[in-house]
Amino acid sequence: MKRIVEVGGEVGERVRNRIRSVSHRVMEIARASRSKAQNQGKEKLQKSYKHLLNATGQVVAQAKRIAEEVTKQVKKSRTVNQERLTALKAELEKMIRLVKQVMHQTKARLFKNDLHVVGKIVSLFEPATQIIRKGKSSKPTEFGRLIKIQEAENQIVTHYEVCAERPADSTLLVNSLEIHKQQFGHAPHTVAADAAFYSAANEKTATEMGVKRVAIPNRSTKSADRRLLQKKRWFRHAQAWRTGCEGRISVLKRRHGLNRCRYRGDAGMKRWVGLGVIADNLINIGKVLVLQAAEG
Repeated sequence: MKRIVEVGGEVGERVRNRIRSVSHRVMEIARASRSKAQNQGKEKLQKSYKHLLNATGQVVAQAKRIAEEVTKQVKKSRTVNQERLTALKAELEKMIRLVKQVMHQTKARLFKNDLHVVGKIVSLFEPATQIIRKGKSSKPTEFGRLIKIQEAENQIVTHYEVCAERPADSTLLVNSLEIHKQQFGHAPHTVAADAAFYSAANEKTATEMGVKRVAIPNRSTKSADRRLLQKKRWFRHAQAWRTGCEGRISVLKRRHGLNRCRYRGDAGMKRWVGLGVIADNLINIGKVLVLQAAEG
C-alpha cells in the first residue's frame, strides 16, 4: 500500500501503519503461549489472537479500498506510472487473498481445533511451501518442498523432480522407471529404493518393464521366501548402494545449497534445484573422466 502511494500519490485515504499494535499483540501471544496455567493461558491466547485478527482485518479492508481506488485512478489517468500501479494492484490483491486464507485457517485452528484446513498456507511469500513430517526425532516438522532424486552409477543424478504436492513414495517408482527408459532406451538392470517405495504392484510392473533385479524391501512381510530373497547377496548389495545414495542428498544440501532455495516461486525452486544437480554432476563426471584418463 505504501508503494502504491509513493507511485500514484494519495488514493483517497491515508495508509495507516499498524505494525506497532500488531507487534504488541505478537508479544502478548508469545507470553500467553508460555503460560503454565493451561485454561487461563488458553483464554489469554485466544483473546490476543482475536485482537491480532481484528487488526489484520482492518489492514485487509483498507487494502481492498486502496485497490479499488487504484482501479479508478488507472482508468482516469494516462500517466507513465499506469503500468507500475497496475502491477502493484495485482500484487496487493494477491496478498489480500493469501492473508484472508491465513486468517481463516487461524480461526479454524484456535476456535474450532481444526488443524487440517484445505489450502493451508505456511508462508505468505512462498505459498507453495509445504509442511513435511518424516518421523525424524531431531526434526519432527520441516517446511519446504519434497524433491525426488534418481541416481545411476558413478553418483550421477539422471533425473530430479520438485513435487507439487507431498505424494506417497510408492506412487513415484513406475514413473521413475518410465523416465529412465525414455533417457537410456531401456529399463535399468537393478532398481534400489527404500521400503516406502514397496508395493506388490510396483514390483510386478518393474519386472514387466524389464528390470532384472528389484531391491525394494518389504518390511511387513511374513513370507519365508520373501525374507530369504531379501537376504540374498545381490539384494543386500543393492540396498547398501541405495544407502550410499542418501549421501548424495546430503551433498546436494551442503555443497550446492539445496537446504535453502534463494529464488522465489515455484519456477525459482525448480531452477535452484536444477542448478545444484548440474553442478554436482559436473564434479562427478570430471572425477570419472580423470580416473579413466589415469587408467588409460
